[in-house]
Amino acid sequence: MSTAVLSVRPTSSYTPPARLGRLPVMAAVALLPWLAVLAVCHETPWVVLDLTEFAALLSLDALLRRRSPAALWAGAAVALLLAGDALADIACAGPGLPVLAALVMATCIELPLAVVCLWLGRDAALRTA
Repeated sequence: MSTAVLSVRPTSSYTPPARLGRLPVMAAVALLPWLAVLAVCHETPWVVLDLTEFAALLSLDALLRRRSPAALWAGAAVALLLAGDALADIACAGPGLPVLAALVMATCIELPLAVVCLWLGRDAALRTA
């Protein structure tokens, strides 16, 4: 297997606005109150998943600030975690209001944040290539 399996080639010159670069750390900080709620309710699996998302978001932020090409991989990891979280939330939600709440969280928060993290990671890799 070649070491150059994933080469990033620019398909457009558009880059995300600079203010989106702070979104991963802001999302990580926003997770803290939710983690406290989950911990109080003894929801250990969800606490572990959200702590993993918290760490991945902070890692992505650190790599973006360093302008590291590894931000591409961190962005993909965060996006995968967020998409998996959204899917698990929907699959585990009860009927009625809980599933509606899970769908709203997925479509309004988790999946858009996943797309932004992918975009930021791709942009960081393009700038360093």
